[in-house]
Amino acid sequence: MAKSEAVPVRIGIVAGEASGDALGARLLRAVKSQLPHVVVEGIGGPQMQAEGCTSLFPMEQLSVFGLTEIVGHYRDLKRIRQALVSHFSKQRPDVFIGVDSPGFNLGLEEALRARGIRTVHFVSPQVWAWRTWRVHQIRRAVDRMLVMFPFEVEFYARHGIEAVFVGHPLADEILEQREPYSARLELGLDSARTTVALLPGSRVSELKAHARLFADTAAWLHAHSPQLQFVSPFINAETRRLFEAAQQQLGERAAPVLCLNGRSRDALIAADVVVCASGTATLETLLVGRPMVVTYRVSWVTSWLVRMFSHLERYAMPNHLAGRALVPELLQRDAVPEKLGAAVMHYLESPKEVANLLGQFREIALSLRGNAAEHAAAAVIELLGEATVH
Repeated sequence: MAKSEAVPVRIGIVAGEASGDALGARLLRAVKSQLPHVVVEGIGGPQMQAEGCTSLFPMEQLSVFGLTEIVGHYRDLKRIRQALVSHFSKQRPDVFIGVDSPGFNLGLEEALRARGIRTVHFVSPQVWAWRTWRVHQIRRAVDRMLVMFPFEVEFYARHGIEAVFVGHPLADEILEQREPYSARLELGLDSARTTVALLPGSRVSELKAHARLFADTAAWLHAHSPQLQFVSPFINAETRRLFEAAQQQLGERAAPVLCLNGRSRDALIAADVVVCASGTATLETLLVGRPMVVTYRVSWVTSWLVRMFSHLERYAMPNHLAGRALVPELLQRDAVPEKLGAAVMHYLESPKEVANLLGQFREIALSLRGNAAEHAAAAVIELLGEATVH
């Protein structure tokens, strides 16, 4: 039975990083269009808070990555999770939504579901890629899994878990490829110069691993092709500070890089080629329609565990979705400036290859479009027992 307007629906929600904050905000906006008096609290960043989410803890406290990095923050994460379980046990939400961050959210969802609270997880962890045994916890933790890629529905069905394909919000949002020249002018770049965008990651831990690598790569490219210009967006002041410190370490060898506060989409649109850390940025780069070189570094312990338990040969999302190597992946030992720089130069010297690549990107983008936020909201509201979104 639907709740009356006098007793608003309560939603608990937790996002642990910038990409989750954006996804959560889109979902909340779609839910609010059907349930305007919904009460939302949990953990979210500025975008979710703008949609009315009361954040009980700063989202930045959850923004850690890699197995060894999480171990280093274990006590803090455990304390926050216990506080949320206690809070939601007393102020019971009608549904709890974990947005990504499975290392934190699945344990929280399991505890809340055991207390009779309905749970949704939005964005499947890559259990189809590695650590497949986690499906047992997912089966205990979630009433409904909302997935962004079609192949995930069949995977979860094999494991007895209800999954709903909602499409990918970014694919809905990024519908056109804007030409780069106006974007360059808006950013203060030279509209006529070939531009390389550098996206070293959104987490502080990623910048600690990648800042010097990306600064060195820009320096290598600048030495080999001085006419290039560089732009690099950052999610917050701390990540930008880490990159700028790496630039300073290079002294006169450093390439001039325009550092931006936010505006990652504009940086991608302005670029001819993108060098990016593996993650959400690779999908956004595909949707914008720019050739990319993908890289990543983690601690040796995390790397060893990934190799031991991964089921994938390719980690970059464009390559996984295509089932073949569309873009170069230069990870760990291969993540060196010379290889990254050479891969960028190859794109710049191979226009026919780039045109073919972008055609394949467009095909993938079309397969992921479908009003994701609205479909996700409908799945949540259906679980609440509210009327299905029409």
